[in-house]
Amino acid sequence: MIQWIVYAMIYLGSALMVVNICGFVRFARYIRGMKSWGRGNGILYLPIVLLVCFLLGYLMVGFFGKPDIVIAGILSGGSVFVFVMYRLLSGIIQRVIESEHLEAELLAAEESNRVKSSFLASIGHEMRTPMNIILGMDTLALRNPDLPAETRQQLEKIGQSARHLNRLITGMLDMRQIERGEMTLNSEVFSLKEALEQINDIASAACAEKGLEYRTAFAQCAAREYTGDVLYLKQAVLCLLENAVKFTDAPGTVRFSVACSKAQGVCSEIRFIVSDTGIGIDAAVLPKILEPFVQEDASYTSRFGGSGMGLAVANSIVKRMNGRIEAESRKGEGSTFTIILPMTPTGPGERACDGNCECCAGCGGCGCGGAANPIGLAGRRVLVADDMSENAEIVSDLLELEGVESECAGNGEIAVAMMERSEENHYDAILMDLRMPVMDGIEAARRIRALNRADARRIPIIALSANDADADIQHSMEAGMNAHLVKPVDADKLYAELGYWINKSKREE
Repeated sequence: MIQWIVYAMIYLGSALMVVNICGFVRFARYIRGMKSWGRGNGILYLPIVLLVCFLLGYLMVGFFGKPDIVIAGILSGGSVFVFVMYRLLSGIIQRVIESEHLEAELLAAEESNRVKSSFLASIGHEMRTPMNIILGMDTLALRNPDLPAETRQQLEKIGQSARHLNRLITGMLDMRQIERGEMTLNSEVFSLKEALEQINDIASAACAEKGLEYRTAFAQCAAREYTGDVLYLKQAVLCLLENAVKFTDAPGTVRFSVACSKAQGVCSEIRFIVSDTGIGIDAAVLPKILEPFVQEDASYTSRFGGSGMGLAVANSIVKRMNGRIEAESRKGEGSTFTIILPMTPTGPGERACDGNCECCAGCGGCGCGGAANPIGLAGRRVLVADDMSENAEIVSDLLELEGVESECAGNGEIAVAMMERSEENHYDAILMDLRMPVMDGIEAARRIRALNRADARRIPIIALSANDADADIQHSMEAGMNAHLVKPVDADKLYAELGYWINKSKREE
């Protein structure tokens, strides 16, 4: 009986060894098929040769030997061991192959996303150029007092649709930039007072156009200097203000205030508070209102416009600044959004922060600006540098509506030459496109700043471009430009930026 068990173990071990040999043959063929071994793939057949030798040894012992239970156990155990090792090796190789496939798919997906992002950025730029012409021509046409009522209504609808499409494009590009981690925060000292003045110019114009009352109240600490990225700060605040204006019908009120929290006698957090008397937000929607594309009712898109990305962009910016946005609202009564940022004053500022840092009425006490007064641009002269004659013509016509004279340059080299040939203080400001042939706007700005004349150092140079990537804005600032406006530019924003920087330049003379 024991002898039968011994031979059964030997022949079963032999059969298992045959299975092992077949498995290694398939394994070697599979690995060779991957074409990753080159000329050294012969080593894959060495285990097969060894296993064939073992099999012959098994058969010799079974036919010609006199094995006992110990030898039979060793031989059958060897077959089992080889089988286990083969299965283990196959599993490891399969995991490696799956990992390589996943890595390849990930690389392909990343490359696909890169191509899509590049295409999106490119198509966004190309879409903004004709959009600039559409909005510009629409604005100019609506300024005609002799328009028939029906034509005026048609032009207003064209403008509303174009602005809605422009907000959609801008929101998509902003979210793409944020999600890809391309948003780079700068750390520089800036005047919060000046930033609030620019915000007020834009917000008050938007409220006046819609027939809304615009109120402000800023704490005295708002007149001081802080360290951070002022461009992104203004963008986040303007997102909230534009949202408030959009969802508030006339006669209504939009209120913008700035307050602070103190720690050990020093301002530690600044609160930018935007409230309105608009339609409000339902309590069920409020917790997720800061998420992308979230709107309470789909009908709001057709009634108010927008894509639901403005608040999401502001929220993403504020989070990158280590801050947060709090939202309060009641349906039918209005909403309040508060940006809370950790900001400590950098310098002494124009006014010291008072004991409680309470808001002063109407902003008159702290000198932080308050509601903007109309900016006098009449009689100013602006150099417009743009290689597209249609864009230059639109900008010139918009400037002419405010009594501003303009001269055009087809590229950066011409703009520099015109600046060199002009008398000192001939131009009050320069609007500079970035992408131009012969010489781009970045190089042109550098050369103008390097001219040996006093007005070259203080003349406002404002980038007017379809590019809004961080790198483009940073390059604009490094070249000596004062601001960066994205096409299609809103006429009120253009007037506000020009008025602010021209007035600031004149004060510095």
